[in-house]
Amino acid sequence: MNINFTLISQAVAFAIFIWFTVRFVWPPLMRAVEERQQRIADGLAAAERGKQELEQAHKRAVEEMRKARESNADMRTNAEKQAAQIVDEARQESARIIAQARTAAEAEAAAAAQRVKEQLRERLADLAIAGAERILRREIDAKKHAELLANLKQELR
Repeated sequence: MNINFTLISQAVAFAIFIWFTVRFVWPPLMRAVEERQQRIADGLAAAERGKQELEQAHKRAVEEMRKARESNADMRTNAEKQAAQIVDEARQESARIIAQARTAAEAEAAAAAQRVKEQLRERLADLAIAGAERILRREIDAKKHAELLANLKQELR
């Protein structure tokens, strides 16, 4: 065999192999590589979008927590104010009730004292009338008159 013929036949076979590969094998391989590159690019873009969405969600969560803290502080302040107001109102109401009770007790005590005074006046008037009756029933005698007055004094005590 001749080395030139072998070289030329191998070169022709190699050229046919290259043509066959470029024509039939290469396009599906390139499509698969391109599809794979596209999927990788899409995956990287999705990962980037997910990362951005995660950052935005984190920012929203931090903002919501800040708002919740502010709202909580406002509610606590309002509750403390309302509690203080309720306590003040209760104190005022209790002071008013105590004042009313004192006024009622004082009025009742004054009424009782007035009744006692009236009873004493009536009793005094009765005793004075009784003393006058005794004096008038007896003869008018200075000695007896003095005794009756002394008895009356003792009764009044």
